[in-house]
Amino acid sequence: MTGIKITAADIRAMKSRGEKIAALTAYDFPTTRLLDQAGIPLILVGDSLGMVVLGYPDTTSVTMAEMEHHVRAAARSRPRALLAADLPFRSYATAADALANARRLVAAGAEAVKAEGGREILDQVRAIVAAGIPFLGHLGMLPQHVREENGYHLKGKSEAERLKLLADAQALAEAGAFAIVLELVSPRVAQAITRQVPIPTIGIGAGPDCDGQILVTPDLLGLQPWYQLKHVKPKLNAAAQIQVAIAEWKQDLQRPAG
Repeated sequence: MTGIKITAADIRAMKSRGEKIAALTAYDFPTTRLLDQAGIPLILVGDSLGMVVLGYPDTTSVTMAEMEHHVRAAARSRPRALLAADLPFRSYATAADALANARRLVAAGAEAVKAEGGREILDQVRAIVAAGIPFLGHLGMLPQHVREENGYHLKGKSEAERLKLLADAQALAEAGAFAIVLELVSPRVAQAITRQVPIPTIGIGAGPDCDGQILVTPDLLGLQPWYQLKHVKPKLNAAAQIQVAIAEWKQDLQRPAG
């Protein structure tokens, strides 16, 4: 790709310009290249790869080695977009762990890292930022905690949750995060956070008022018809189209000659 490289500072500056941030996930070379050519400024190698690529039931089985493998594949496309990567489950229990594993992802080709949590991981965030690695926050429903929370639940419905989310978002901004993903956050609370914090909010199932939106790309393209997600309206029915193309190819192959 040609053009000026997008940085974390560029993503942060989009908020002050009122420019909506479009972010999508990628786990391999061709998808990253296609998203980059489409002008997506922020591409995340998410630990959602555990579910959409590796067939795990959730993200908690994803390892650092698997994240490094997919980051390397995505980074080989040399995107103009900022390429971020998730720190997987249990890879940032301490500040030392967080920094060591963030450096591993950067060595694999990531240009920013993301971790889940608010004030409880501030030491980890500060260590990463102090090392010069851009940090992307993640609040609301935390997929790495899905088992202890018995599923995926909307956050911010109670006053206590609202206050916690607001305080966590402000703390992440003060610790140096360049943006925050808000997943399954009450739209009213997501709007309040977006207004109060100086860094961009990037929503997923958090209403229309965030500074941007992020989706899992296979969900957007209709590649996983076995999942029904309320916050995603697929732009394609790619799974059906693929099946039709394969069936036609097979028929052509098996058609008698002459």
